[in-house]
Amino acid sequence: MKGNIKIWLLVLVASLFVFSCTKDPVKPEEEAGNISFEFEHRIDGKAIQFDTMKYVNAAGNHYLVNEIQYFISDIILHHSNGEKQVLDAWDDIIYIDTDLEETQFHAFPDEISPGSYHSITFTFGINEIKNQSLMFVNPPESFMFWPELLGGGYHYMKLNGKWLDTLNQVSPYNFHLGIGQVYHSFPDSITNFIQNYFEVELPESTFEITAGQTLDLTILMNVENWFQSPNVYNHDVWGGDIMQKQDAMKLACENGWNVFTLEK
Repeated sequence: MKGNIKIWLLVLVASLFVFSCTKDPVKPEEEAGNISFEFEHRIDGKAIQFDTMKYVNAAGNHYLVNEIQYFISDIILHHSNGEKQVLDAWDDIIYIDTDLEETQFHAFPDEISPGSYHSITFTFGINEIKNQSLMFVNPPESFMFWPELLGGGYHYMKLNGKWLDTLNQVSPYNFHLGIGQVYHSFPDSITNFIQNYFEVELPESTFEITAGQTLDLTILMNVENWFQSPNVYNHDVWGGDIMQKQDAMKLACENGWNVFTLEK
């Protein structure tokens, strides 16, 4: 009887050994990729020459650019299978400044699933849920504050420069975008605030990423487009400051649909 038990045990052990040797090995998880963005700023297809009165917009204004500072947020990669991935979801508000080179490159920590993606979208500015006063306590982001009286939070963009006005004098302009206001009686008695942030879908932003690849993409701001389509923006009409001119900010934001393009 004991001999039979020993035989059955040997058969069982041998069976287990054979099963373990013939079982398919566990496949390793597919290696992810990574992505980074570089931000460039151009006028008429060429890198901006700052502080130089050499540009003419669609309204015929001769102008120069001193600096550009802005926020984008909620960058989303749209996979061809319908899935969406928000980049750096815990820190998804990005500040870009033409005076600070370190802000013009952003490598994301996210692991990107290999495959085909049909588009990239983001919010220009910051939505009303996230755009809260005092959330940035250190410069340079803290310098982007939007006055509490005018709606609080932060500028979407400061595009500062100068233009030749109707008297052929050099005048400063502050092409600033942020929360707009509705006035009962200007400049007092604000009755409502208007959120001017908008979604950008980068044209021709399809891309593929393979396992282990780091994909470097360039996002271009084509500055002349802020002033030309579908609305011809005229500095002589709107003057140097538009933070309290919702009609001017509305025109500018409507023009934002093709300001950004992608270079691969």
